[in-house]
Amino acid sequence: MSNNRLQLNISQPVLKWFDLHGRKDLPWQIDITPYRVWVSEIMLQQTQVTTVIPYFERFIDELPDLASLANADLDTVLHLWTGLGYYSRARNLHKTARIIQQQFNSIFPADIEALVNLPGIGRSTAGAIISIAFQQRAAILDGNVKRVLARYHAVDGWPGQSLVANALWQFAEAHTPDKRVADYSQAMMDLGATLCTRSKPSCERCPLQNSCLAMAQNKTAAYPGKKPKKILPIKHTQMIIFENHAGHILLKKRPPSGIWGGLWGFPEIAIDNSAATFCTDFMGQVPASINHLTTYRHTFSHFHLEISPVHIQLQQSPPCIMEDELQLWYKPLQPQAVGLAAPTQKLLKLIAHL
Repeated sequence: MSNNRLQLNISQPVLKWFDLHGRKDLPWQIDITPYRVWVSEIMLQQTQVTTVIPYFERFIDELPDLASLANADLDTVLHLWTGLGYYSRARNLHKTARIIQQQFNSIFPADIEALVNLPGIGRSTAGAIISIAFQQRAAILDGNVKRVLARYHAVDGWPGQSLVANALWQFAEAHTPDKRVADYSQAMMDLGATLCTRSKPSCERCPLQNSCLAMAQNKTAAYPGKKPKKILPIKHTQMIIFENHAGHILLKKRPPSGIWGGLWGFPEIAIDNSAATFCTDFMGQVPASINHLTTYRHTFSHFHLEISPVHIQLQQSPPCIMEDELQLWYKPLQPQAVGLAAPTQKLLKLIAHL
């Protein structure tokens, strides 16, 4: 890309557009603090604004500042996150809050390097915190900004590749102004979210339409490049839904790392194992009834999981299963404030309507 192209800085038309059309009343744009910016940026990773808004508001109501998050137990954090997905984000929020409390005297570091060394904070999130909360010059490159810059500069290739990402970062750094950096960061994210959308971008309303290479080439759909497709492996599991006479459901806490780490879910057994035998072995009794529900697929980024739910009504409340920190009898009518894996939520609703 020529130096002339870099010298054509986009910040002025973008800021002018933002002043007239940008969103300025989102919950995290009010009472801006490093904490609120950080929480919103983590929630907005791979998640739409409309989905995030109620989660952000509930989270901030319950955990309004860094100290309250650091002092909360992980179950509380995961409960507030339930349904938002990508739960490692919540675990890293909790972990980072405790690190800032212990190592930075509860003061958010205003330094890119310090921020990117914290769990869950990458270069773009750090840039958003620095530019929006501290109003210091720092570039951002979230998914929306990648799309704007990839189209504007006609950058070939998938941004997940290091060469492509490095090129986009160079453009992001070059275009970031020295003044109004907070507005510019918000404006670039807004531009990508509202006009330069993934499909059917509103090029006719874009402040960059006269100098965008993708538009000039009539190839907006070609940028950014798509992630190479791969065939995902398929795994299978049976989720055993034990229900006692009181209508309570047995849940177990998953290990802290891995799929649904730290969340609560149903006991699982291999697909070719007998659910009835498992009930006898685990609960010390034969089922009062056993109902094999419809198998369905839950897809992760790296594999498909075929879930075969089995609903087992118990004959009596088992004396061998006591509530402890790793298992509990979940009360659907008076639900405990714990983090639930997505299939757990789905199957609990299904059981309630059987």
